[in-house]
Amino acid sequence: MEQRLLVIEDSKPIARVIGQIGKALNFQVTVATTLAQVEEILQGDIEFFAATIDYSLPDATHGEAIDCVLSHGIPGVVMTGKMDDETRQDILSRPVIDYIPKENSQAFLYLKRILHSQLNNHQHGVLVVDDSSAARNHIVELLKRRNFSVYVASNGVKALEVLQQQGGIKMVITDLEMPEMDGIGLTNELRKLYPRDQLAIVGISGAENGLHSARFIKNGADDFLRKPFCPEEFYCRITQNIENLSNIEQIKKAANTDFLTGLANRRSFFHDADIRLAEYIKHKTPYCLAMLDIDLFKGINDKYGHDAGDHVLKLVALYMRKHLGKGSLARLGGEEFAVLLTGEDEDQLFGKLDDFRREVSVAQIVFEQQHISVTVSLGAIFNSNQPLARQLHLADNALYQAKENGRNQIATSGVDD
Repeated sequence: MEQRLLVIEDSKPIARVIGQIGKALNFQVTVATTLAQVEEILQGDIEFFAATIDYSLPDATHGEAIDCVLSHGIPGVVMTGKMDDETRQDILSRPVIDYIPKENSQAFLYLKRILHSQLNNHQHGVLVVDDSSAARNHIVELLKRRNFSVYVASNGVKALEVLQQQGGIKMVITDLEMPEMDGIGLTNELRKLYPRDQLAIVGISGAENGLHSARFIKNGADDFLRKPFCPEEFYCRITQNIENLSNIEQIKKAANTDFLTGLANRRSFFHDADIRLAEYIKHKTPYCLAMLDIDLFKGINDKYGHDAGDHVLKLVALYMRKHLGKGSLARLGGEEFAVLLTGEDEDQLFGKLDDFRREVSVAQIVFEQQHISVTVSLGAIFNSNQPLARQLHLADNALYQAKENGRNQIATSGVDD
């Protein structure tokens, strides 16, 4: 569902640029150029996810549009061409998402960054740890303006309990001085449980001692803020740390994913399958390991072209997700795939593989008005206690037998083959 963005700006060129930014982020954009238009729009039934608000409008020269938007519960980013300390303090006295001076093109890049974060921050949980309810509530309010999912704890011991109970927490903001377990102790414990690419830690303290920032960092924190902090610095530090985690996640995903099909790649499959096999064998979980191959794939490339071949690979991956989606699925390279799948028993597992094979065999894959018929062959091994490399070898031998026996079939391997 598309979210709506209200753009309040009397300059048509600037409104156009902001509108383009909104559309690039899949917002439905509504533009208003005066406070009177804003009031008229907000009297309707349209719900807005956020607004960009020009501080000075022809009929509202001192930020009156900000109050109008906020009174309707719409988060707002203030855009201003007038930047002095009085204007800044006036803007910050209101619960806005942020303000941006309209100084140069960087302002619009920063606006895009904020709006993108606003759309996605609900996916990021932030745990605020402070024994002072007033200090805790202040940070919570700042985080909620930025649409984060927020959790609270009054000391380090309770913080560890919250982390065990709640998934999706990406950041912990912790005060230094707290009963039972202080911020340094909590940071030390957190780093035993969560590496830096999974959890960001920001220490805060109102103490004058300048060594506290170093103590936090040396014990595993990623950043430090001294109280009282200004909202701009707080948001810059929080946003930077969340973006660092997201960038690392994207890099890891790219490193572990086949770029064409979106399935796991060879390296990722081997790592994941080793871990899963140990669990399946330990708990005597019924499973199968299968290698599969698109029959006569070179002929598809030769006859229809490599773009058609890529399209076939993507479609086979989609059928794998449909029938085998709860397993570990991978493209090992070329037209070769692998799957590690659990189920009730060997018959049910074989049935899932065969359902996949049969649906591929009757599908008519359409590419540029060409109808392409495809079949797959599979080699499978069930409930083996042997190492992964040995099982892959046996499944590959079975796949070879399926090919030799006429293709479009499943061949199985005994554990002692």
